[in-house]
Amino acid sequence: MKLVIVGGVAGGASAAARARRMDEKAEIVILERGEHVSFANCGLPYFVGGEIRDRGSLLVQTPQSLARRFRIDVRTHSDVISIDRAAGKVKVRELQTGREYEETYDKLILAPGASPVVPPIPGADLPGVFTLRNVPDAERIKAWVESRKPASALVVGAGFIGLEMVESLSRLGLKVHLVEMVDQVLPVLDADAASFLKVELQDNGVKLHLGVQATSFELASEGLRVGLSDGSVVEAGLVILSVGVRPETGLAKAAGLELGARGGIRVDDRMRTSDPDIYAVGDAVEVRDLVTGNMELIALAGPANRQGRIAADNAVLGAERIFKGSLGTSVVRVFNLAAAHVGASAKRLARLGIEHRVSWTHSYSHATYYPGAQRMSIKLLFAPSDGRILGAQIVGGEGVDKRIDILATAITAGMSVYDLTELDLAYAPPFGAAKDPVNMSGYAAQNVLEGKVEAAQWDEPAGSGALILDVRTPMEFAAGHLPEALNLPLDDLRENLDTLPRDREILVYCRVGLRGYIGARILSQNGFQARNLSGGIVTWSAATGSGLRV
Repeated sequence: MKLVIVGGVAGGASAAARARRMDEKAEIVILERGEHVSFANCGLPYFVGGEIRDRGSLLVQTPQSLARRFRIDVRTHSDVISIDRAAGKVKVRELQTGREYEETYDKLILAPGASPVVPPIPGADLPGVFTLRNVPDAERIKAWVESRKPASALVVGAGFIGLEMVESLSRLGLKVHLVEMVDQVLPVLDADAASFLKVELQDNGVKLHLGVQATSFELASEGLRVGLSDGSVVEAGLVILSVGVRPETGLAKAAGLELGARGGIRVDDRMRTSDPDIYAVGDAVEVRDLVTGNMELIALAGPANRQGRIAADNAVLGAERIFKGSLGTSVVRVFNLAAAHVGASAKRLARLGIEHRVSWTHSYSHATYYPGAQRMSIKLLFAPSDGRILGAQIVGGEGVDKRIDILATAITAGMSVYDLTELDLAYAPPFGAAKDPVNMSGYAAQNVLEGKVEAAQWDEPAGSGALILDVRTPMEFAAGHLPEALNLPLDDLRENLDTLPRDREILVYCRVGLRGYIGARILSQNGFQARNLSGGIVTWSAATGSGLRV
């Protein structure tokens, strides 16, 4: 049989290698429009910033290595311009020569990927305005920085690539401005979780322009003059456009293949398109969200690799392997913090009308008595009916990646917050705690579900009419507290119950929520209306932008 794959990188290259392992006799052809067939696009920002020094290390496979080991016919600079489904062939244009020819196939796998979105802003095509999607893009940015030695840069878009480029350019010594049209960084997170990143970016000298759009680019003495929608103007030596990607579906659409509601190629759970002889994988396809059940565009390397493997098995072996869907699990480094996400966010659940509950915990990466423990803040979202885990967001130092992977595994397995309390996780002082942060997040959620505590969220104290009760020590209270709060240390609470009103709700808080929980338990068992502020003043301070460092 003859398998033709359109596009390389994660999905296409994985499909080709898997197909060869499954069928030694198959004829396998990869047609790749670009210069490189398989490269680590997730590493591009770190190449620009100098952390990855060797360009060659970004090349996972080359045409030569794929030919030598797998006997795959790889043709780069080859643009597939049409598909003749009835005849089972594609038309190919060699970009370097202009020659066109036809290539037949028995099965076809489309892995066209996605292209960077370039907003229709005047001057977006000027020298010094870049997008970052492939190795040549990274080389152009790196060459610009090394030759021009700009003092400043402006990044448009505060998603994963945008934040990675902010950090990389900052590490090169540039003053960096970050422009994001919504009023937070990393929009995949909820605003309260993203607020920790906002502080970290500002602490590292990044000038944030949130809730603002770039409206124009003009040449200037510094390099470029950027007009913003709030009326301000920023001069920068280069601009990085990182406002998202758009699935490359032109070829599929022209061939009459069905597209989904999100604009991606429609595939079934076998990665088959509406044509049974054509499969599609990667950033261009819509896949099922494992939490909501909706079809979504999820442009991540991990799912693309798995899809490529499944499509190859089904195309070459006639197998019926299933791609169940994706959780969109992701992690990004932002200077000294890591931010990770899995499943659905609270804002997305609210938009879809999915009922959910939220708990915040602030634990440490390992035992606090062992040096170097770093705090991580976990926002857990779960169903009120049965505690099913719907999503999680974690921001902190070391160990964030480990915990988000545990939670991704738990969601995939259909586990609930009750199951998190029973996970038997590895513990030694340099690596974890006897009560792991994941266990702690489960305990906090369990207390909410079982009615052990009524949880309040960070945006509830203002105007609630409740008595705000701070159960920290007087020294902690003096260093900063919620407006109109009364200080009554936890250890003195029982002896002072008579001083508190029984006809008014009491909202209890501490630093991270544990003492507040104990205080709320004491009060509720003594006849008071009490709720605990989930995540304590740490969450409140970050989410409200109070400026308190607690």
